[in-house]
Amino acid sequence: MCKLNFWLLFLAMTCGMGSGLATVNNISQIGGSLGYTTKETSTLVSLWSIWNFSGRFGAGFISDHFLRQRGIGRPFFIGVTLLIMSAGHAIISSGLPASLYFGSVLIGMCYGCQWALMPSITSEIFGLNHFGTIFNMVAVASPVGSYILSVRIVGYIYDIESPPDEHSCVGKQCFALSFMIMAGVCMFGSAVAFVLFIRTRKFYMRVIYARLQSFLD
Repeated sequence: MCKLNFWLLFLAMTCGMGSGLATVNNISQIGGSLGYTTKETSTLVSLWSIWNFSGRFGAGFISDHFLRQRGIGRPFFIGVTLLIMSAGHAIISSGLPASLYFGSVLIGMCYGCQWALMPSITSEIFGLNHFGTIFNMVAVASPVGSYILSVRIVGYIYDIESPPDEHSCVGKQCFALSFMIMAGVCMFGSAVAFVLFIRTRKFYMRVIYARLQSFLD
């Protein structure tokens, strides 16, 4: 925890996992405010789960391929997924027809990617001697980010936009500002992840990539 790389990874995960959880935690209310039926909202949750799984599977395969073939470190893909997540949040904030479908698919896929990449990055950068402790400390980023974004931003703005003496809000204004903020948060997280990628690029080439090549030879 005294290393800058730890906090760069932690901050990037706070932005990505926190905004992902904030989306799925509020997806029912988002659908209700935009006029989606209960069946359509249930479909959204199912799509989220499917693309979450696809992201976990695909991120491992793609990052392995580029690491073995090009020596590109996995933090690069954290930065890419956060950029895509930012686009997903921006799509939802627009409130356009079917925007919640497209946006939730992008966010769900990237959320799954981050859960697949984070353990690998943790083991590669910090080693395996204290992997359990370090991994779980980084994983704390998920509830921290979720609390800040879901409760302090999404919930707070939703309450402000709700009519007086009512507990429900109708219209895209209920979540538009929240998701624009989360889009900005993911852009910031992406920049942090790319800083981590630059800081660890030589390490990945000299140690991780070289080790993989020796195994292949």
